[in-house]
Amino acid sequence: MTRLRMTSAMLGVLLVAACGPAKPAEPSAGGSAGGCMSRAYPNIGGPISLVNQAGEAVTEETYKGHPTLIYFGFTYCPDVCPMTLVTVKRAYDRLPEDVTPPQTLLISIDPERDTPEQLAQYVSTKAFPANLQGLTGTPEQVRSAADAFLADYSRIEQPDSASEYSMDHTSLLYLMDEDWKLKTFFTHEDTDETIATCLTELLEE
Repeated sequence: MTRLRMTSAMLGVLLVAACGPAKPAEPSAGGSAGGCMSRAYPNIGGPISLVNQAGEAVTEETYKGHPTLIYFGFTYCPDVCPMTLVTVKRAYDRLPEDVTPPQTLLISIDPERDTPEQLAQYVSTKAFPANLQGLTGTPEQVRSAADAFLADYSRIEQPDSASEYSMDHTSLLYLMDEDWKLKTFFTHEDTDETIATCLTELLEE
């Protein structure tokens, strides 16, 4: 299967509207540890070239050497994005003491508004993971990173809203291993409990 066909197939199964007009919810990817271990698609994940909330340039090399959990979202998202990050923190709180949570990245798909300064304020929210970093970049850099993860997004105009627009985007959490290879992913149907169970199994290996 070509990358393009794989992209279409993946998005058809996994796309869920986040902070945008309603779309059909994605089917379950399986919440058990055994199920989450079968989601390591080799063509998901790739190089990134962005800046973090401190304005420092980062690439995938910055994060190699330890597991990394990645989420594509944006700070103006009213519900799905913050709820997802709260779920991640709760999952980390469930981990055994000998399991270190993965580095956590929020890659903004709204670079027009999500400056490093805006991200710095957002990622410091106490309800989010303590090790959360925010990444942004030029529209081209962000699109390139999203394409590498088969993460789709689009701008939704909202002329009657004070925010003027929102972003419709794929809502998935990607767990990359120490070599920046996809280990598994989590969908909106995964709970803090199922995420914690899977992370415990995978990170104790």
